[in-house]
This record gives sequence, structure tokens and C-alpha cells, in this order.
Amino acid sequence: MRKSIAAAACSAFVVAALTATASFAVELPKNDYPTSARADYVFACMQTNGQNRIVLEKCSCSIDTIASLLPYDEYEAAETIMSVRQKGGESVAMFNSFPPFLEKVKNLKRAQVEAELRCF
Repeated sequence: MRKSIAAAACSAFVVAALTATASFAVELPKNDYPTSARADYVFACMQTNGQNRIVLEKCSCSIDTIASLLPYDEYEAAETIMSVRQKGGESVAMFNSFPPFLEKVKNLKRAQVEAELRCF
């Protein structure tokens, strides 16, 4: 009988611990870009502007500024649209003329201009 009580107490403790852990899972802010997205941006920025410490700091500042102005889901959508546009042809014509897509790209470009002014 003591083993049953001990097993039940242990089970209750595990459930309580898992519940407590789950309560710490907080939704990330909208501008919390994944590290890989920030790294990709900085890498491409450094390829374009030079590969030294000063440029690393400026490129890091740039993606941080963009992240402060544009939620990640909007950034990702605009990057995807611009990537599809590069393929060219009739199949991507919608990405060059559909107003909601144009607006997403404009918002990203505005954020990039602001980042350029603040960081470079």
C-alpha cells in the first residue's frame, strides 16, 4: 500500500512539474526573429558591404532595426515574395502586381531604408 501511495505521489509530482514547465512557455514577441534568419541577413549584408568587424556591427544593427519595425511573419512573407520574383516568367507575374504582395515588399523596403539610415 505504501508503494501505491509513493507511486501516486511521484506521479502527481511529475504532472505538477510538467504543468509548471508548460506555464513558462511564453509566446515570443512578434519581432523575435529566429537566429538563423538574423544570421542569414548578416551574412548576406557582409557579403555586400565587406567582411570586417565594423561591417558586422552595422549589419547586426540593421537586422535588429528591421526586427524592431517589422514582425517576423511579415519579414518572412516579403522575403519569400522577393525570392519568387527572381525566378521570372509568367508564373510569377502575380507576385509583381498583386497589391497585398506589393504592400508587404514596400513595408520591408521601408524598414531596410530606416535600418540603413540608423546603422550605416
